[in-house]
Amino acid sequence: MHTLNLGILAHVDAGKTSLTERLLHTAGIIDEIGRVDDGNTQTDSLALERQRGITIKSAVVSFALDDVTVNLIDTPGHPDFIAEVERVLNVLDGAVLVVSAVEGVQAQTRVLMRTLQRLRIPTLVFVNKTDRAGARYAQVLRDITERLTPHAVAMGPAATGLGTRDALSGAYADGDPRLTGRLTDLLTEHDDALLAAYVDDGGALDPARLRAELAAQTERALVHPVYFGSAVTGDGITALTGGIKELLPAAVGDADGPVSGTVFKVERGRAGEKLAWVRMFSGTVRTRDRLEFGQGPGGASEGKVTGIRVFAGGTDVDAPSAGPGQIVKLRGLGDIRIGDAVGDTRAVGTGHHFAPPTLESVVVPVPPASRGELHGALAQLAEQDPLINLRQDDMRKEISVSLYGEVQKEVIQATLADAFGIGVTFRESTTICLERPSGTGAALEIIDKDDNPFLATVGLRVDPAPPGSGVAYRLEVELGSMPYSLMRAVEETVVATLGQGLYGWRVTDCTVTMTHSGYWPRQSHSHAVFDKSMSSTAGDFRNLTPLVLMAALRQAGTTVHEPMHRFRAELPADTLGPLLPALAHLRAVPGPPSVDGSRCVLEGEIPAVGVHALQQRLPGLTRGEGVLETTFASHRPVSGPVPQRSRTDHNPLDRKEYLLHTVRRTGSGGGLA
Repeated sequence: MHTLNLGILAHVDAGKTSLTERLLHTAGIIDEIGRVDDGNTQTDSLALERQRGITIKSAVVSFALDDVTVNLIDTPGHPDFIAEVERVLNVLDGAVLVVSAVEGVQAQTRVLMRTLQRLRIPTLVFVNKTDRAGARYAQVLRDITERLTPHAVAMGPAATGLGTRDALSGAYADGDPRLTGRLTDLLTEHDDALLAAYVDDGGALDPARLRAELAAQTERALVHPVYFGSAVTGDGITALTGGIKELLPAAVGDADGPVSGTVFKVERGRAGEKLAWVRMFSGTVRTRDRLEFGQGPGGASEGKVTGIRVFAGGTDVDAPSAGPGQIVKLRGLGDIRIGDAVGDTRAVGTGHHFAPPTLESVVVPVPPASRGELHGALAQLAEQDPLINLRQDDMRKEISVSLYGEVQKEVIQATLADAFGIGVTFRESTTICLERPSGTGAALEIIDKDDNPFLATVGLRVDPAPPGSGVAYRLEVELGSMPYSLMRAVEETVVATLGQGLYGWRVTDCTVTMTHSGYWPRQSHSHAVFDKSMSSTAGDFRNLTPLVLMAALRQAGTTVHEPMHRFRAELPADTLGPLLPALAHLRAVPGPPSVDGSRCVLEGEIPAVGVHALQQRLPGLTRGEGVLETTFASHRPVSGPVPQRSRTDHNPLDRKEYLLHTVRRTGSGGGLA
């Protein structure tokens, strides 16, 4: 049996979960098809998913298509849960992108398709809801070729009875000139040998060769076959499953090679133990194996596998081992996190494919006395979603979480109440800005000089770097000029300190260079034990580095940048007038409108903080006919008053205040406060 890890992706309400139910029913895994509205689907297992009728967490269910075992992964469609989709992309062999035959290509559809193309994931397109009133064929197909990919090919003609429960989508037979003509045009674009054969054969190609080349180019994500049908009635499902089996590539991997995999989901078992969902790429993992995973500051961690579950027959079952291509749940790896590589930690590439969250909000416990329990609960949620960043302000006794949108608040609120029994409210969301150095700055603190109370010499220089480059750390001192533990303490503290710049925002796109270093080696009085009062420790460097770094950053200066989103609004042309003042109020910068008869398209940029307000106001301003698409664009310098973020550290920008909180202790207990 071959294995295919298949993702189902779409804009919210396009019918992903309904398609999953239909595929399971067709494969004989379930006897009755669940309905999202009834809350009885296989993959929406969370109570909140059933209540709201949307997918929040990705889910895996397995079934067989002849000799292919399909691990089908249902993913969220709502943009607020894009982090779930991001993690799934790292484990897919192929994807089905679902488009509604009624609504057509939507904002999230375009975001997903761009990402699938960038990652070269083989993708079929399924146009769902052919049975719904308002379903369209030609216009939706045109939207797909114009707004998703010009390399789409319809695998069948328009359905008969389109827009009714009797809709029946056909499939082109091999040799049908309507299919062979389109395939020839598309496939010869990417294959010179095929083009030469077309010319040599007098303008005709063998249908079998075209079909084989279609599979090859689909596997390389060069073309995208399009199927029409309905998950509710079963229309077109046979053709789609045939395409999945014939055109999408099965997983490959060496079962005898080194173990390598990637963690795309972490959940807690009934006893509170961690269960890591791992896509295996090569090797075979067995119960009681010791595995390396992750790549933390101290190197990879190691743990013993105490249990393995694999997906089969619509559920997950215990297994003694698992091999390449399989998706498994591993028990026993206590410190494992989402995104970790497993086994050969160098062999698996992961990364972020979507923009990070651009909003944050303070979570307020109700009653306030549950603050301690709240932090623990949020830490568990962040463990399951690495893009939910927690920011704890001990001085104000507040916890903030990063967000993609307002719906996430409702989900976090309901999850905390249902899973942990904690009530919360949220303050108004604010934008997450960032700081970039405006120039170059340097600072130096010398051991036993001036008012430096720490037994350390640290010199740092901050230089600006290109946007998107992140933070780089370099040395202009000899690596062996002092012990590695002290060098490492400086580097780690630099990274942590840059979490709050001159205005309290994370500092990025810079290079920090260590220009000076010095320490006092381990010393003791005659015939005495180690004397901390005359010997440098890592704590000296951890406490001194923030003072030096912030002094250098102050000399360099920083510019605060806010996240901007691109927007595209389609609306009746006569409603453009009322919309423009609203855009100006939200600090949006629209481009020139494109008017085509009674319709108007307006594109531009808007600060992320204004996106939710625009989404709420657009229906009222456009008689309910406006359609809005937004995607993260970039960070731009803030115009007007510079927003500041409250600090959660001991404020190294204020030397006196910082030193009051950071006193060197030299007693027998050791350590630094």
